[in-house]
Amino acid sequence: MPEKPVRVRYAPSPTGYPHVGNIRTALFNWLYARHNKGSFIVRIEDTDTARTVDGAVEVIMDSLKWLGMDWDEGPDKPGKYGPYRQSERLEYYQKAAEKLLAQGDAYYCYCSSGRLEEMRSAQIARKEPPGYDRKCRDLSAEERAFARASCPRPVIRFKAPLEGSTSFCDVIRGEVSFENRTIDDFILLKADGYPTYHLASVVDDNAMDISHVMRAEEWISSTPKHVLLYRALGFNAPQFAHLPMILGPDRSKLSKRHGAVSITQYRDDGYLPEAMVNFLALLGWSLDDKTDIINIQTLVENFTLERIGKTAAVFNREKLEWMNGIYIRSLEVSELAKLAMPFLEQELPASVSRPVDEEYVKKVIPLVQERAKTIKEIPSLVYFFFTPDIEYPAELLIGKKMDVKTTLNALEKTLDILKESEEFDHDSLEHRLRPLAEELGLKAGQLFGAVRVAVTGVTVSPPLFETMMVMGRQACLERLEKAVEKLNCPEK
Repeated sequence: MPEKPVRVRYAPSPTGYPHVGNIRTALFNWLYARHNKGSFIVRIEDTDTARTVDGAVEVIMDSLKWLGMDWDEGPDKPGKYGPYRQSERLEYYQKAAEKLLAQGDAYYCYCSSGRLEEMRSAQIARKEPPGYDRKCRDLSAEERAFARASCPRPVIRFKAPLEGSTSFCDVIRGEVSFENRTIDDFILLKADGYPTYHLASVVDDNAMDISHVMRAEEWISSTPKHVLLYRALGFNAPQFAHLPMILGPDRSKLSKRHGAVSITQYRDDGYLPEAMVNFLALLGWSLDDKTDIINIQTLVENFTLERIGKTAAVFNREKLEWMNGIYIRSLEVSELAKLAMPFLEQELPASVSRPVDEEYVKKVIPLVQERAKTIKEIPSLVYFFFTPDIEYPAELLIGKKMDVKTTLNALEKTLDILKESEEFDHDSLEHRLRPLAEELGLKAGQLFGAVRVAVTGVTVSPPLFETMMVMGRQACLERLEKAVEKLNCPEK
């Protein structure tokens, strides 16, 4: 019998924007589909109408597009298994629920929310695991008629077996088994006619011919419910693979303080999609025990479920920054300049004229490409190239073991040399200023430090002579003159 074609799905709920754990699940599904030349389906699970967030679907789709995860079927790519929004598939869930009722595998539950809350409170007080007490499971026809009069819109619950166990094989974890007595009579259809996740996901995964269900570890305890539903509905269950948890560096549950923010926040913070994909792929999967930088093609070629670990992965923001820096350094200057332009337009001081000159940006970018960890920080590394005036305190000009007099003398001598010099390139600047430091009885670092502050306003900058070359002779002379004036008249 031929092996079933790989069909996997990413099925987000639009109750919020996708965070790193959610997108990691999407990525593993996408990589598995592409590795096996299968299909990657996007299905929107929008049956929780009360918690649906406006615009969330668009953000979900934009996040996938930003990361380069294309899909074969979805809300905007109709296929023979559609529609791909669960809110448009309600008839399928209703039919499944009716089939289960007819078979005796489900029943109507008329319990009010007040009664259920009291039941749970009492169970917690008795230190029992909360769960439905099956009050409506075996009502007589007369009792059902009486209950229906007071509750015309009951929910439908699954009639879970009371004895034995339910097992399934997890591709990552092997055989997993649950005692049936621990499985609640869970709700299938809510009073408003919308399905719960349990019913909808099983019906849709079967209808869409999903071969593998890859999802977060937190869904393991729900899987026996799904296995029971597959059996009761006469469906063949897909293969299950529950992905390891993602923890913060302190081994606690991943939260916003660790970096569990919307994936679009990383885009807005200047992370490259290639770096983000590389980083997320290593949260639970590995190529080997030593390789960290892996391009998308290599990921697709080598992605297998066997390389997914069981233990929790650790989200390390510092590693992501390091990795992003590697990818930034690999970019062509013109490409990095283009990516930096929106950030420069937004972040540079208001005194900088707009639009920012992209050709000038291409000259500046190589000076900070080695240092930048994100594209968003580039404006803070280069703003002094663009601002007409730089602000800094006069004392910043005075380096270690120097005073106002020696600093003033050094800057004045520098000005004299640069005014007389016809050439203004790296070699000519170095050949003139190094001997000057020796002549003044200063270390090169002392002189260069004063000149650096004079022309940039900061003590740490890109290489000095390259910086001065890009700024140009006239700008450097003007800034050196202002530095001399600042030392002569510190109150200014």
